Order: sequence, then structure tokens, then C-alpha cells
Amino acid sequence: MSLKKQFFDAKHTVKVTFCLPEEAFKEAKEVKVFGDFNNWESAKGIPMKVKNGEFQATVELDTGKEYQFRYLIDNKVWENDAEADNYVPSPFGSMNSVVMAFPEKTDLQL
Repeated sequence: MSLKKQFFDAKHTVKVTFCLPEEAFKEAKEVKVFGDFNNWESAKGIPMKVKNGEFQATVELDTGKEYQFRYLIDNKVWENDAEADNYVPSPFGSMNSVVMAFPEKTDLQL
């Protein structure tokens, strides 16, 4: 699991690629990512496609914000990202992953 970020200074956005290793969920038929960026709405879940042995989905987000998110596997199991920038409690008694859309010196900027 990992997050890949690519910042675009001119647009004040960041492309975040959410990655979930296929090997961790070999039986999974479908994985979607939900979060603040799609209002956690079931109809707006972002499908993740298998590429290079990982489920992947890329989302363009505004910089300067934090976004909570989680992965939904086969519409049954919620999973956090082991390499998220942070974790915060959800209103449902679990934890949510957080991606921080703040440019850092180590992030690729265009």
C-alpha cells in the first residue's frame, strides 16, 4: 500500500495515486477508494484497476488540504492504507487513512 504524489504548482493541485498490492487481496474482485474527495458516496467510489501487481486509482486533489480515505474491497471489507500520511478516528469507531496534499521538498513538483 502506498501513496504516490505529483504536485502541479501552476494548478495548485496534486495527483495522488492510491496503490493497494494485489497480493494482499488475491481473492478481491473489486476495490474502490472512498474519501472526503468523493463525499464517501457509494455511487462515487473510484474503481481501482490492476496495474503492475497493484490495484491503482489516481485522483486530482486541491493542495493545502488533508483528505480522509479508505479502500472498500468487494463491497464488504474496509481497509486502510498502511503507508498513509496519518490516521484519524472515524465517527464509526474505526480509523481512517489520511493523505496530506501539502507539497514537501521530497515530492515531485512540476
